[in-house]
Amino acid sequence: MRMLSRVLSSTKHRNTNNMAGFQAAPVGAVEVEHDSKNYGVPDLMLKGPSSIKESLTSSHPLEESEKFHLSRSQQQEFLMLRKTQGLHAPLKLQMEIHAAKQIQRAPCLMSSNASLDTLLGRDESIGFEDFLNAPGDAEVMGNPHALMEKRLGLL
Repeated sequence: MRMLSRVLSSTKHRNTNNMAGFQAAPVGAVEVEHDSKNYGVPDLMLKGPSSIKESLTSSHPLEESEKFHLSRSQQQEFLMLRKTQGLHAPLKLQMEIHAAKQIQRAPCLMSSNASLDTLLGRDESIGFEDFLNAPGDAEVMGNPHALMEKRLGLL
């Protein structure tokens, strides 16, 4: 009887100690990374509504070809420059393009990017992007503070 009371008291003592330091840990818990500002929900005020269908498929078969046309033509031009003038010519042109891309105005002011257009050869051609939906022709200008915060990643 004495042995049974010792076993009962020791298990009772163990259970009370376990309960005091007991911390529940869910089984199979996985920590999911998310944007701390909006918890993974897209910001409709900044990006507008989006459709899953738009991100999965293209609306026209030529859309994929047009999307990569500029990069493919640049690669061909760099290859031709390398074969005709040597390795330094495409490297110099790429460094100049990189420097021209870094020159920007504040986001609320329109920039013509004339130096970049000249380097890429777009200054001699007129495309749809030159006259259709040009941001400089917009009737409403965005809030300069909100645009700058968005560019800096604060918003």
